Amino acid sequence: MGLEEIKTRIAAACKEAGRDADTVSLIAVSKVQPNARVEAVLEQGHRVFGENRVQEAQGKWPDFRERFEGVELHLIGPLQSNKARVAMELFDAIHTVDRRKIAATIARLADELGRCPDLFVQVNTGEEDQKAGCLPADVDGFVAECRMLSLPVKGLMCIPPVDEEPSLHFALLAKMAARNGLEGLSMGMSADFEQAIALGATHVRVGSAIFGARVAG
Repeated sequence: MGLEEIKTRIAAACKEAGRDADTVSLIAVSKVQPNARVEAVLEQGHRVFGENRVQEAQGKWPDFRERFEGVELHLIGPLQSNKARVAMELFDAIHTVDRRKIAATIARLADELGRCPDLFVQVNTGEEDQKAGCLPADVDGFVAECRMLSLPVKGLMCIPPVDEEPSLHFALLAKMAARNGLEGLSMGMSADFEQAIALGATHVRVGSAIFGARVAG
């Protein structure tokens, strides 16, 4: 498929939804992709990328950032407290804030570092036992706690259950975000980003449709 086709589909989905294409940020999910594939997308001019693991990103992106100006890096995988300092130094946005402990750690490090990435609260919209994320019933209280810690919460993020209609989860996330005065909606992946855009997504996370199938687990 490739980058240009995805960008064309995003523009078409935005037009269909009566939105400006500039209101949707395409996060190219480069986790476990060979560096050559990532470099090819950078060479095409794309600058917004997503990684799942702090350690993998740490080994990959400092070199790319020296060679390509304007890279914007998003952490879209779980964040452990012991990796928080490295994550905050490396990433421009963290999409997976989902519990009090990690929020407190980020707040403490933000004071030490004098800066903080943009933050999204991950919501477990399907209430799946095996999945990370704040439960829907806890979202309002957790967002309020983050704001009391002076954290820059920009929006909400979700990954719908694989066996359920994603639009229901996107609509739920949008409703929770609006209720909390949050504009950011990180939702939608390769198979459903057009539905996410129709329901207000501001960040869509697309990997295999840009880079091709992953080569590792």
